[in-house]
This record gives sequence, structure tokens and C-alpha cells, in this order.
Amino acid sequence: MQPITDSLLSIVVPLYNEEDNVVLLTQKIHESLVGYQYQIIYIDDFSTDDTRKVVKNMNDDKVHLIELKKNYGQSLALAAGLDYAEGEYIITMDGDLQNDPSDIPEMLAYAVNDEYDVITGIRQKRKDSLVKKIPSKIANFLVRRVTKLDIKDNGCALKVFTRDIAKDLNLYGEMHRFITLLAHLEGAQIKQVPVKHHARNAGVSKYGLERVFKVVADMMLLLFIRKYFQRPIHLFGIFGFLMILLGVGINIYLLIVKYGFGEDIGTRPLLIFGLMFILAGIQVFTIGIVMELLIRTYYESQKKRPYRIKKVTVGDGIA
Repeated sequence: MQPITDSLLSIVVPLYNEEDNVVLLTQKIHESLVGYQYQIIYIDDFSTDDTRKVVKNMNDDKVHLIELKKNYGQSLALAAGLDYAEGEYIITMDGDLQNDPSDIPEMLAYAVNDEYDVITGIRQKRKDSLVKKIPSKIANFLVRRVTKLDIKDNGCALKVFTRDIAKDLNLYGEMHRFITLLAHLEGAQIKQVPVKHHARNAGVSKYGLERVFKVVADMMLLLFIRKYFQRPIHLFGIFGFLMILLGVGINIYLLIVKYGFGEDIGTRPLLIFGLMFILAGIQVFTIGIVMELLIRTYYESQKKRPYRIKKVTVGDGIA
């Protein structure tokens, strides 16, 4: 593929304690993108080592360093980079050198020549430990079964986005795991391609078995957002109505028992259940109404980003 000389690329890389990796990663990006116009956007998520200092000391005009005011996590760090990016095509990757920048030109070809909106990698011969592989496989299985979107490797950070899709992604919490699904919900055409995977060059992994539980929680939130974010009353209202209906049905049955057959119902646990269903149903229905009001406020209020930037450095100067 010929380099896209008339299109700016933005390579967005969140960093957290990657002082031993960032220089080599920058070199590999430069080697892989000869002939391209590009900017490298490093987002330092409040590292506790010398990551910021190492990036600044590179004195590279293509490198933009965004320093966050505190540790927000990978999703919000990535969101800060996507918001800042100026490229027509935006590439995301990890800062631990496990992704290979040499895969970018081939992935980019699918976006340019075949007009895909998102190209996501499938890591071949993963060089991770079982502690990372097992949770990843479980998470990918759950995502495929629940969302019906057949993405083989949701955990691969190496992705290419068109600008319009990348700018419309709203990343909160730890939604970076579902960034491909979020893009799909925005109407993106997605292509999966095999990419290389390397063992971590230096530093330690930030993932463990607890990732599975986070994935399940985030997936439940994502499914709510996908189906009911703009109409929460349809979810809570239906559940609330069914609970009220069940409670009323139980109490009607008990009234028939008491006045039709003359039996005592005061000591029956079913009476308590009937009242509880009615009260709980009213509460759930009320939650739906409150959430409807909150959603209206969300859409009508001013847009505010969930992160704060301390400063931005380009090369050896302040942007």
C-alpha cells in the first residue's frame, strides 16, 4: 500500500508507568510509518514513575503528551486522546510494546481502500500468561453470547478508526473493553484482521482475574445503555407494573379466601409478599420516572468531559 501522504494519522496511546517502553515504542512507530503524516498522542494517566519525564526528554515534534491531573483509568485516558486527536484516521494501541506498529499500514489499507469504519486486530499466538488469557477468553465469550456481535478479540487495543466514528465514542468507567461494540452501535462497518503480538518488554501487567467480574458488570451497563438509555421507563416501568400486578393479584386472592371462605389470612406469609410486591413495584416504577427526567436533563445540559487535563506538551514546548 502506498502511504497516505495527504491524510493525517493520530496514534493514541494511554500510558501508565511505561517509562521503560515509551522510547522504544516511539522508535517503532516512526519506523513503521515512514512516508505518512502522523502525530503520536501519549496520554499519561498520572504515572508514578518517570514516564512523563522520559516522553518530554525525547524532544520529538511528532509526540504530543497529555498529562491528566489524576489517575482516571484507561477508558478516560483513551477518551482524552480521542478528543484531542486531529487525524482523519485514529489508531489506538497499548503502550507496553505488545502491539506491533508495523501492523498499522495493512490495517489502514482496509479503512482507505475498502472503506471500513473500524479495523480491529485479532492477536495471533498471544504471548500472555494464563492469568491474562483465561479472563480474556471468558470475556470474549460472554460478549459474543450476550451482544450477538462476533468479535473474536475484544481485548486487542490495536485498532484503526475513521475520525467520525472515533469522535462519537463516549467512553466512561472501563468501557474501553467494549469500544468495538460501541462503534458498532454507532453504525460502524467493522473488519477483523490478524495482528502480531509480543511479550511485554518491561514493566508489569495491570490485569488479573478480577477483570472477568468487571467485564460482566460493564456489559450489563452497556446492554442497558444499548436498549433502554433513551427510554428507561420501558424497562423499569414494565418491571414495576408487573410487580404491582402480581401484588394486587395475591391480595385479591387473599380477599376471596377471607370473605368468600371465612379463613384467617393475618398469619399467612403470602399477605406480606403481596404487600411487598405492590410497594416494590411502585418504587421501581418511580425509579423509571426519575431516570426519564435524568435522561432529559442529560441531553439538554451542557456537554462536560469526565476528565481534567493538567497540560499538553508537543515536542519540548507547551501546546
